[in-house]
Amino acid sequence: MWQAPGYATEEQKTTKTVNATKEHRMVIPLRKQTADEQGKDEGDPLRYGAIWGDGAARAADARQALRAFLGHAPRTGRTAVPTALAVDAELATSELITNAIVHAPGPCGMTLQLTGDELTITVWDSSTENPAAKKADPRRIGGHGLHLVHTVSDRVVVALRETGKRITAHLPLAPNQNTTGPGRMALSG
Repeated sequence: MWQAPGYATEEQKTTKTVNATKEHRMVIPLRKQTADEQGKDEGDPLRYGAIWGDGAARAADARQALRAFLGHAPRTGRTAVPTALAVDAELATSELITNAIVHAPGPCGMTLQLTGDELTITVWDSSTENPAAKKADPRRIGGHGLHLVHTVSDRVVVALRETGKRITAHLPLAPNQNTTGPGRMALSG
């Protein structure tokens, strides 16, 4: 599994724990492959995952990990992700992580996956509340994050669990001709 710079050394990958300035951050391999093997075949997904301890998650760290992940993709023989998609992905990542930080106590995590068709951004947290996208209101301060994620995504899937939830934003690499507006939200359980 490919590791974002600054997240884990080879030695730290063995212990799976990174402690940096009082932050508890864990990088969990999603596949038992070396960095050079993962994602070499265009059909194989390229994956990255990170877990932050209670109070350690920061949107800036999540955006940095996303940028490093997308920057690594061409080194695996993939076509570079278009700039517009990278900007949308940063927005979705920032909003999903911020929602986890603000609305859910405890740890949270993020998984990024890049296939030949789409980029998926999954954020999980410890809140069992079903999130609802609020209608845009220029007079309201805050509360626009999930609406923005829907706007830049083809679809958004929420999976509620006993110990929290997982929200996945699906961003197609090519514009989807079947979608005429903001992303659609699906609930799975």
